[in-house]
Amino acid sequence: MQVAAEQRIQNFLETLTAQRRMSRATHQAYAHDLAEFSRFCNHLELDTWEAVTPAHLREYLASRHEQGLANRSLQRELSALRSFFGFLIKRGQLTANPAEAVKAPKVARSLPKPLDTDQMAGFLDVETDDCLEVRDLAMWELFYSSGLRLAELVALNCHDIDLNDGLVLVRHGKGNKARSVPVGKMARQAVQAWLNVRQQHAGTGEPALFVSRLGKRIATRTVHARLERWQTKLGVVEHVHAHRLRHSFASHLLESGGDLRAVQDMLGHANLSTTQIYTHLDFQHLADVYDKTHPRARKKPSPPEDGSTAASATDPVV
Repeated sequence: MQVAAEQRIQNFLETLTAQRRMSRATHQAYAHDLAEFSRFCNHLELDTWEAVTPAHLREYLASRHEQGLANRSLQRELSALRSFFGFLIKRGQLTANPAEAVKAPKVARSLPKPLDTDQMAGFLDVETDDCLEVRDLAMWELFYSSGLRLAELVALNCHDIDLNDGLVLVRHGKGNKARSVPVGKMARQAVQAWLNVRQQHAGTGEPALFVSRLGKRIATRTVHARLERWQTKLGVVEHVHAHRLRHSFASHLLESGGDLRAVQDMLGHANLSTTQIYTHLDFQHLADVYDKTHPRARKKPSPPEDGSTAASATDPVV
């Protein structure tokens, strides 16, 4: 690629940061994806972006698939390329988007199985042995109470949570969108217990709500490690990760009749369709509710073995 072509990538990435307020993780992913495609173009001796065709893109995705990239990652790379070429069109540096003619590979929807309410109770109703376990329990309760993402939880500062009003402010949700989410009674109690001992661990001037044993803001990898430790302590066989706790939050709300749009707001989903994938309730639960409540689904009593017709208590007497 020519120097001017490489510079256009940098211009695009700078625009993402300045105008779209894209998260750091997404920004890094786009930068990586465009760098990979640029290397591919150099291999084919394509000097300009105008020389790229849909056939080149299909060849690129096929090569990435052969390298072992999953369909979800291929979708993301194609999305990055579409956005980049769209950016060039808006700048008048390209006349057509070659990525628009390329179909993204299908990805099977897979969500972690939620813990049921009894499993969640067993996971949370635990005696803590030290201050760090008090912190851990506060994190697990907050995950389940408010449906936070892992990145959102570790980014919380002390002043972001209001235990009196029972609210937590997520300042930097996905897409850098802020939202306020309710905090339940048990989570408020757990967070208050952590705040009572937090000063023993937090460094001077550290604003983070959850800190590590070093006194600094806790890292996501530490949360993963502490979750594994917690499971070992309880003897839990099934793997429980942060998103599974968030998933359990959404599923249990919807199973209990929670409004779909309210759950969407609490989860911080931009599109309702994203929230709808959490509505895969246990079929047996739905079948039981249906059988008990639908007038045409209620099971009729079995006829007597002698073949006579028994009148029920609700049958009219004629």
